[in-house]
Amino acid sequence: MIIGMLPIPGISVDINEDISVAFRAGNAKELSVFFNKNIDLNIPNNEGIFSKAQAELIVKDFFDDYTSSAFTILHQGSSKDGAKYSIGNLVTDNGTFRVYYYMKKVGDDYLIFELNLNEEEKDK
Repeated sequence: MIIGMLPIPGISVDINEDISVAFRAGNAKELSVFFNKNIDLNIPNNEGIFSKAQAELIVKDFFDDYTSSAFTILHQGSSKDGAKYSIGNLVTDNGTFRVYYYMKKVGDDYLIFELNLNEEEKDK
């Protein structure tokens, strides 16, 4: 038995992989696990600062309208104060979105403070 390879609930080697899995699955509940108690959200038809619970419902509505088929992280970075950000592409049945999220450490965990989904321009 290889114990070092087993996932431990609540502990992630790479938070971006867990977030990617949630985006690929279109799973707002799993994605909201990584939301701060308040989150700056900018997605189609919804922009503002929302509670974690409100943001989960808004993201669920988004995934109901845009069924996710793929998500790829294109770039990751961090600041001197330890904040992290990622930029990726979310492919859905109704278009492709550029995804940006910004995380800061709260206690022992990184949480998403800002999430943006901007629809990519379609080729003319």
